[in-house]
Amino acid sequence: MRFQGTCYRAHDPRWAFSPLSGDGARTYGGRSNRKGVPALYLALTIDGMIVEMTHGFAHRLDPLTVCSYQVDVDDVVDLRDDAGRKANGIALNALACAWADDVASGRYPASWSIADRLIEEGNAGVLVPSFAVGAKPDMANLVLWKWGPDFPHRVEVHDPSGRLPKDQTSWPQS
Repeated sequence: MRFQGTCYRAHDPRWAFSPLSGDGARTYGGRSNRKGVPALYLALTIDGMIVEMTHGFAHRLDPLTVCSYQVDVDDVVDLRDDAGRKANGIALNALACAWADDVASGRYPASWSIADRLIEEGNAGVLVPSFAVGAKPDMANLVLWKWGPDFPHRVEVHDPSGRLPKDQTSWPQS
């Protein structure tokens, strides 16, 4: 399917100079990408972004740089509902697995196997429910494995005034 819309992401201010890199996900992995695979995680709503960043703990909101993105990406698999998951042979419990615990225990998470298969099939990304603590049933995320400045995988950060830093030297060294 083609996804067109505005999405949101909050960045550690120190890395706000590269809001389109996917390097953090490549380095550490995430629910929908194993280590070594770049991914851009975007929330479909501002409140969903806050829930994702705080993991349901309002007192844990560290300083962040919030960005909005204009997205026009083809080749997206929609797994937000039972029909989409059934059409793609994906069980909700596999998608919602405790992926970080699996990695810490030396197991390959079921959600990584799902992502590996979808990437191998040529998909650019996936729409998934939010599994963050405190997420409402209608909160969802777009996770991209292919993105850039041009269609069919166009993602642009909204920064018309050029306020985002240009490199990491914008921040004091600690």
